[in-house]
Amino acid sequence: MLKFLFLSALFGLTILAPSACRQSAPANEVAVPKPRTLVNAELLGTYTVDQLRGRYQGATSFLRLLNRYGIKVYRLTYNTINTDGRAIIASGAVLVPQTTQALSLISMQHGTISSDEQAPSYYRSGSEAYTFGSVFASVGYIVAAPDYIGYGASNNLPHPYEHNASLASASLDMLRATKEFLSDEKVNWNQQLFTAGYSEGGYATLALQKKLEAEALTEFNLIASSAGAGAYDKPAFMRHIVNTRTHGNTDYNRLYLWVLLTYDRVYGLNRPASHYFKEPYASRVQANGRQALINVSFNEALTDSFRQAVQNGTDTAFIKAVHDNDIHDWKPLAPTRLYHGDADNTVFYFNTQNAYEAMQQQGATNVALYRLQGRTHATGIIDFVLGTFEFFSTMVRE
Repeated sequence: MLKFLFLSALFGLTILAPSACRQSAPANEVAVPKPRTLVNAELLGTYTVDQLRGRYQGATSFLRLLNRYGIKVYRLTYNTINTDGRAIIASGAVLVPQTTQALSLISMQHGTISSDEQAPSYYRSGSEAYTFGSVFASVGYIVAAPDYIGYGASNNLPHPYEHNASLASASLDMLRATKEFLSDEKVNWNQQLFTAGYSEGGYATLALQKKLEAEALTEFNLIASSAGAGAYDKPAFMRHIVNTRTHGNTDYNRLYLWVLLTYDRVYGLNRPASHYFKEPYASRVQANGRQALINVSFNEALTDSFRQAVQNGTDTAFIKAVHDNDIHDWKPLAPTRLYHGDADNTVFYFNTQNAYEAMQQQGATNVALYRLQGRTHATGIIDFVLGTFEFFSTMVRE
């Protein structure tokens, strides 16, 4: 138990997992091969158990005990689409345990990263895939870790932060590419899919789950899903940020700013910073984009005209963009857990409470809410990952 507690505290941001089932063509039809999603697979390295154990020192030294198999690490590139519908090449990492036993697949959907170098497909020291993805792979999971659009092979494009459609499509296409890769390499995958993620990963998990259940049930067998601390209720979150005095934390404000600028760009609003922000914040945003310093409550930095237009519903273009990215009000099919700390002052707890209540009203009977008493956005990670591990362990089918 203690081992997994430490692992969850350190690993924290996201875990995801897929599976596939095939349908044969009717006897009177000729099956037409679908275009491949996978473009290329490159072996980045092969690592022995002793090499993996050597990565863990001090407080993480107990992780050496979890290393069971050596692993091979690959960089995949694959076809997907950008936010404007154009075809692009994206990337991700796949970590494969060196064993012939049947293996489950975990897709690790990373949380917010501050630089391209942290993307999984580089597999660099200190990255989530290198450190903790390797632990899971050495335990005996295939690990698939998508970079998302804007990182790795697509780093010439801006990352569409908290954009529902592109997070879902890039993640699903990574699963398709991984499935093709595993078939090519004849890896003994047990064809089961589990999805999970925390924070941006939690939001992306529900977006992916909804897309899977709507469009890809014949491709993947989704067993269960676990999402933590995601900004699912975009309209409620937007109203709260616009109307309510918040912490004024500059790092949190940069996240809110990143979402606003993403929607402004993706939905073709292309407004000047002065439309949204007062001075001196408009000039800072104009000069520094999402890295601009906003050191007051976010709503205090907004122009009165923008706040009023959101409040009275006259800014229909911006409001439509926000509603287009709402992911809280639908009916999941697979067993789903929603985790959130009720002291979270980054992504506020009402996002998960509202999602749970809306799903119940839609008729979902297999969605469970786990309210983490007193946990913040950071401290809730431990409970989320440990709970997710236990949840998935009970759902694995022999």
